[in-house]
Parts: sequence; structure tokens; C-alpha cells
Amino acid sequence: MDRTRTFDGLMELKEIHLDPVPRIRTERLVLRELGPQDVGPLFEMRSDARTMQHIGRPRATMQEDAMDLIHRSVEARKSNEGCTWSLTFPDADECLGTIGYYRLKKEHYRGEIGYMLHPDHWGKGLMGEALRALVAHGLSAIGFHSIEAITDPDNTRSNRLLERHGFQREGLLLESYFHNGRFYDSAIYCIRKGMGLDPEDVELRYL
Repeated sequence: MDRTRTFDGLMELKEIHLDPVPRIRTERLVLRELGPQDVGPLFEMRSDARTMQHIGRPRATMQEDAMDLIHRSVEARKSNEGCTWSLTFPDADECLGTIGYYRLKKEHYRGEIGYMLHPDHWGKGLMGEALRALVAHGLSAIGFHSIEAITDPDNTRSNRLLERHGFQREGLLLESYFHNGRFYDSAIYCIRKGMGLDPEDVELRYL
């Protein structure tokens, strides 16, 4: 199917299309769609105070909470509203973390990226591999013009990850969301086509 549209001869952009979710190989990882087999590891991450410290969502209290997230992810992909990948090692299909696109602004060719990694794998560069691959996939195959990430300004680990991979901080929303009895600020990071990471420099291996 041809996904290219022309707007009054000014520019050509691809239609945003998320389904099917491809399997992507990086140097050390295989990224595949989040599924029911991931409920255990996902619950472990979503119930861990360390991974949830800067998320601004209630911690999971039962595996049904994780299964509900998986179900919503699958439904979002079917409706072309979002998609989530599970990070796995090539020789073991256990979920190490997640990364995906949410809250799409398809009319603006813009998507929001979010991610989570089990603390046992922090500091190994794994999320950097996944982020680099998903940004390249988003700017090329999916058809985004820009990708944003919304973070807690105090989440130094996440903010440095974004900056290392070409994202620039574009703004700060003061007291933009309410969680656990208080208001929190939100930092807005963004990467655009022609800025920072060049998708052509990333060798995407689709399985």
C-alpha cells in the first residue's frame, strides 16, 4: 500500500501506520510486540518502587494490573493509536523492559516515546540500543516528523539517556500533572527529522 500523501505540492509525508509491529534486532536485543507472555516481568517492573519513582502512575498491586496494560497496548496497536515493544535477549524471550509510542498526534506526524527497564539491567546501555532503534524506525518506517518524550525533570538517568541520543529539551510544564497528593513538573524533550540522530545511520534489522 502506498502511504505517501502530497499536500498542495509543498511536501510529501507518509501516513502514520503502526500495524503490524515488526521484530527488530539490535546489537544485543530483540524488540518484539509486548504480549500476554510478558505479564510476570511487567508486573515486577510496574510494582517496583525504583522503576515507578518517576512514572507518575500508581504501582501495580496484582498481575491483573499488568495484564490490563498489555491488553490496552494491543488494542492501541489495532486502532493505530500506539504500540509497545518488549526488550528481550536473542537467546531468551523474557521481557527485560518496554519501549513504545503513545499519545500520537497523527495530524502533526508526531509521537510520544516512553520506556521502562528492569533495574537489574540499568547501566548496561540496553535502553540506549532500543531507543536508537525505535527512533530510527519511527522517523523512517512509521513516518513521524518529530518524536517527543515527557519526563520528570528530576529523572536524571532518563534525561541524560535522551540527550545522549539526540533529543533536545524544548520546554518545562510547571505543575502539569497531579499524583499522590501533589503537583509535578514535566520536561519536554524532542527529536526531529534532520536533527540529531539520522535514521540512515542506523542499521535496522527486521526479523
